[in-house]
Amino acid sequence: MAKTDLGFVALSSLKKSPAGPADPTAALAELRRIYFKTTKKTIDHDFAHAISLLKSIASEEDRQKASVYMAGINELRREWAPKAPRPAAGAGGRPAARKKR
Repeated sequence: MAKTDLGFVALSSLKKSPAGPADPTAALAELRRIYFKTTKKTIDHDFAHAISLLKSIASEEDRQKASVYMAGINELRREWAPKAPRPAAGAGGRPAARKKR
């Protein structure tokens, strides 16, 4: 049985590469869509997608427009982040209150 050598494939060759710079209007429209359609379940993926869209925008003026949506998406991500459990009373940082006699 002959082994087939799969060889090395660069990950960058698997990505779609745009023919030129991304259309800032389309990127802003996609950021807007992400902002209004994201859910608690999809926020991590949507935030990563929004960052990649922001990186594709070359114009500083268009990036300023995108920053409004990015701030909103980030706020949603913060609100929906899992909260750290609080320590029980007396266990941890503060000592339990003393009883008065």
